[in-house]
Amino acid sequence: MVKIIARRYVGTENVYDIGVERDHNFAIKNGLVASNCFNKSHSTAYGYVTYQTAYLKANYPLEYMAALLTANSGDTDKVQKYINNCTSMGIQIDPPDINRSGLDFTPAAGKILFGFSAVRNVGQNAIACILEARNEGGEFTSLANFCDRVDLRAVNRRTLESLIYCGAFDKLESNRHQLIKDLELVYEWAQSRAKDRASGQGNLFDLLGGFSTVSNTTKNNGFDSAPKASAIQDFPPQKKLQMEKELLGFYVSDHPLKSLRQTVSLLTPINLSQLGEQREDTKLCAVVMLNGVKKVMTKKGDPMAILQIEDLTSQSEAVVFPKTYERIGFLLVVDTRLIIWGKVDRRDEQTQLIVEDAEPVETVQMVMVELNPQQAANIEELHRLKTILQEQSGDKEKAKMPVIGIVQAENSRKLVRLGWQFCVQDSRITVQALQNARFTAHLKPLLSN
Repeated sequence: MVKIIARRYVGTENVYDIGVERDHNFAIKNGLVASNCFNKSHSTAYGYVTYQTAYLKANYPLEYMAALLTANSGDTDKVQKYINNCTSMGIQIDPPDINRSGLDFTPAAGKILFGFSAVRNVGQNAIACILEARNEGGEFTSLANFCDRVDLRAVNRRTLESLIYCGAFDKLESNRHQLIKDLELVYEWAQSRAKDRASGQGNLFDLLGGFSTVSNTTKNNGFDSAPKASAIQDFPPQKKLQMEKELLGFYVSDHPLKSLRQTVSLLTPINLSQLGEQREDTKLCAVVMLNGVKKVMTKKGDPMAILQIEDLTSQSEAVVFPKTYERIGFLLVVDTRLIIWGKVDRRDEQTQLIVEDAEPVETVQMVMVELNPQQAANIEELHRLKTILQEQSGDKEKAKMPVIGIVQAENSRKLVRLGWQFCVQDSRITVQALQNARFTAHLKPLLSN
């Protein structure tokens, strides 16, 4: 048992972690205060909860991760980390689905569905209306069918646009641009039908079973009478991902950096989710999406920038000081994929990245040098390689391009990123120098076509 002998304000005092077997008191003589007073029952409870959590994650990973995402849905950083965990576990995260999603993250068919509550501009009344209509009348079959069955006073035009842009109607019509154009006509059509029903009047097309001026034949489905915009090409993939990010807070159906995952893990062994674990001034590079750029002026009137960046694991803040901004400022455009070089900085208990250089991923050329097992085990050959790379590094502050070693054996091929001390300034000149020294070397674009 913990016996509390006093509750009083003691001002600023020294704090230490008590570990004695008896006399556990929150207020302790000699001006000291106990920071932790966990009794055995408390520790046992924590241990039991830890066991339960581990059991659920091991045996019910889908349900466990869905619950974890729901519980932390208000914390963008945590949700992104858990989504990355799901990817590592082989669990796919799907965008909201108008016919399958519920209120929160939901396990379904081996995947986890985003819930409607995670979509911006979709309120609780709208969600309740959608779920009620779906429970009563079954799955929605088209945009017109959806608009006709839900209460458009609760599910307004802005809500519908958000559901379309985030991919909730993709299973009914994958062309989101077409749906947006159709909505301009269908929304008024459905409102007119709702007014007719409210006044007790029948709709002529309902009575006739539906009439299409295109085919000039009678239809059995009243929704065939719904107006439809002319055919139009879908949004570009980048635009679709951008809208997903805006409405869900994350890229879900795809990620602009996903195609680079394998190469990125080799180039940047430290990801943004591990930034807080690094020592101050640790030098690193990262392949990131640029989500936000805030230009600010120093007291001297020099421009600099505060960046919001993200990789496949997390989001972070980065700072570009005036001298660096002068060189790379033109690259700092929102939704650009960059490889950035910098160092870890800590201020006010927050970790950020000080950017020292940047380059678009489209222009990055990696140096690849191939070694057979005999070369990899030969000290003289390794010394020759080391000497060439050190010559090509030149000014250490400007040497930023990593060199990738490929060790080729009979039945295996291992890629190794050489240390920072072997980074080079000019990839093309380095490859030429290696080839002149009879090493097998070539350039490899970071972004392969």
